[in-house]
Amino acid sequence: MKNIVFDLGGVLFARDVAKCTQEFVDFFAFVCSDPMPRFWEEYDRGASTLDEVTDTLCDMHGCPRAKCEEFLHRSIEMQEPVQPTERLIGDLKAAGYKLYVLSNMSCEFIDFLRRFPVYRLFDGEVVSCEEHTVKPEPRIYEILLERYGLDPRETLFVDDRPANIAAAERLGIRGKLFDAHRPEVTCAELREMLLKGEK
Repeated sequence: MKNIVFDLGGVLFARDVAKCTQEFVDFFAFVCSDPMPRFWEEYDRGASTLDEVTDTLCDMHGCPRAKCEEFLHRSIEMQEPVQPTERLIGDLKAAGYKLYVLSNMSCEFIDFLRRFPVYRLFDGEVVSCEEHTVKPEPRIYEILLERYGLDPRETLFVDDRPANIAAAERLGIRGKLFDAHRPEVTCAELREMLLKGEK
């Protein structure tokens, strides 16, 4: 294995639930649904704006627009690196692996996440809002392979959604399902696989 590809949300970045009110957690409960709601998928695709998403959430929750705007901005600003994954990425980079991002992410979210030092460790990225295609659609995986000349047989994809892993595997990419509730467990398994044995 030469290339390690990471999803962002729930894998490398997340909100610390301990810092959130129950109301805030409930407001964004829809992001845990499978599949993701259509309006949020279109936001990630770059096909709808933050204003349009705000309107949808106002209707969905029946709450004032100012509150929806506040919660959306907080949801971006509360993103922080998942520490076990951040450490793993640093160690993989030091070991000589090529590292890539493959993520469903809106413009506002990705602009914020790119500010973190860990993001500079990646050798390339494919982000849905910039490509106008989302996981698990095959095209977004094809863009990654084509843009960076990756051999799928030498590429491992880490994501927290089974459908996204399955789509990658259909293209010959090996998948590793990430447990967003126990990141230290998945990171330990990846360390065993990638750093203690043969590449």
